[in-house]
Amino acid sequence: MMIGGTGFPQNPQAAMARRPKPEDAASHITVSDPVQHSEGVNKYTSYRVDVRPPNSDMTTTQVFSAVLRRYSDFLWLYEKLQMERAGAIVPPLPEKHPMGRFNPAFVEIRRRELERFLRRAAVHPELQGCASLDAFLQADDVTFQAAKNSKGGQMMQQSGMMGMANSMMGGNSNHHNMMMSSQPQSSPNKKEGFKRWFAETKTSISGDLVRSPDDELFEEVQRYIHGLDTQMKNVSTQASGLVRKGKEMANGLFEFGLAFNLLGQSEADALGDALCQLGETADRLSVLSAEHSDQEAAQFEDPLVDMIKMIHAVKLALHKRHEKRLTYSTCLQEVEAKNTQLSKMRSQVGMEAKAYGLDMSLRRAQENAEAARDNFATVSQRVLREVDRFKRETTEDMRLTVLEYIRMQVEYNKRMELIWANLIPQLERVQLDPNANVVGDAAAVAGQGPDGSHGPSVAGSAPQQQPIMQGQAPLSSGPQIHSQQMIINNNNSVSNPQQGHMQTVAPTGPAATIPNNPNPFLNSGTAPPQPPQHAYGGQQDPGMLSVQYREPPNNGF
Repeated sequence: MMIGGTGFPQNPQAAMARRPKPEDAASHITVSDPVQHSEGVNKYTSYRVDVRPPNSDMTTTQVFSAVLRRYSDFLWLYEKLQMERAGAIVPPLPEKHPMGRFNPAFVEIRRRELERFLRRAAVHPELQGCASLDAFLQADDVTFQAAKNSKGGQMMQQSGMMGMANSMMGGNSNHHNMMMSSQPQSSPNKKEGFKRWFAETKTSISGDLVRSPDDELFEEVQRYIHGLDTQMKNVSTQASGLVRKGKEMANGLFEFGLAFNLLGQSEADALGDALCQLGETADRLSVLSAEHSDQEAAQFEDPLVDMIKMIHAVKLALHKRHEKRLTYSTCLQEVEAKNTQLSKMRSQVGMEAKAYGLDMSLRRAQENAEAARDNFATVSQRVLREVDRFKRETTEDMRLTVLEYIRMQVEYNKRMELIWANLIPQLERVQLDPNANVVGDAAAVAGQGPDGSHGPSVAGSAPQQQPIMQGQAPLSSGPQIHSQQMIINNNNSVSNPQQGHMQTVAPTGPAATIPNNPNPFLNSGTAPPQPPQHAYGGQQDPGMLSVQYREPPNNGF
């Protein structure tokens, strides 16, 4: 489809080569076939997740998998990835929307975002080999539900408190296994989790955190991310405003074109036809502007919003490092406290048994502190790698996004300029005489194409007038704003302009008017038609004079 006969495709950006993205390497992972389910009063939407490596052998079925997952399953995977790879920048997940979540348009948007989330997670360098990701993509319903309801899944759901994020890591697993072996499973988890949360909260309030050589570097990273977040939100707000104004401009052009179409229909000459052409052009430009606004929203506004989500993911990674630092500091304080208690216990006579038990507790605390230290160092290094990768990818994404936006604006303005330029010759063919009267036939101009090759008349030439015979009604009973009718009586003739002027003034009455241009053929350069050799008589009916004028009559004439 062409816009306004300009020869441009309806969507030029679709013809442009789509720039490659990192998640394109996982195009074999697809999310499709959203289906709504009802379980009593609960309703949810399931999605089919397929894993079909393109280079695999079609005869083997081990590499293929097709499972059904709902949004809560994606949310479970997101939280598991945060726990298994603390400090990694986990790709953002689409937000929850309690209202309108079963709308077909919303379901399709969510399907695309969930697919992008899985592809990003699959190619993420820090998330390679995560057990939760493999279970999500390939496990059957029974195995997957068992993984979600396992003890590790319960610990992950309880890890919202500070310090519980490292309960799934190797450093703290020994401590929890020892606690679970001596007491029932339900109460020690809650009790130990509350004690850990209280200890870490106390450490956080006191501000007595362990220092590391990379603290200054992480403080600089935090300032950079905070400033980037502020600036990106500002840019996104302005981009959203531009998209909104573009849609308003499209609506304005539609109303503009409608107004000129109505104005052109009220005219019965070449100018009226040209005004109608202007209205049609504005209508085409309205469609073009609406399409351009949609392209801006998809190719400029949405990428900026996605960058803001990625910045939020970086903040979460930095927060995970802070949690590991807080856990390590709490473990060191616990070791110090147990050392103090053990020294006091050994100085007392008869407290050898309690001292032995306290010594075993101290050893476990030291092991936990060492594990927390290693975990803190691992997460710190992972965050640094992720921030470095984030900077590189964000810089490239921003450069390409802005470049595509500029090219899109150039293409849009070229199409606008060409559509407007095609309208200029049509308006230039409308000629005016020295008295600002339109010279040209509306039907002749209407028959001309944009290049003017099909018009029967030439711009600037006077149209041929048809005489009005005596006893007939005028050709146009209404007022003609931009044209004059030549009134000819079959019994009278005008011998010269002065005689015609004086005879036109002679009648009196409401229908009589004073001519502004007594003989328009003198100004146009075209010979007047040859009427019958009769002069106007005194019996001329004033109602036959239908000549109208652009200016009011001169009362002092």
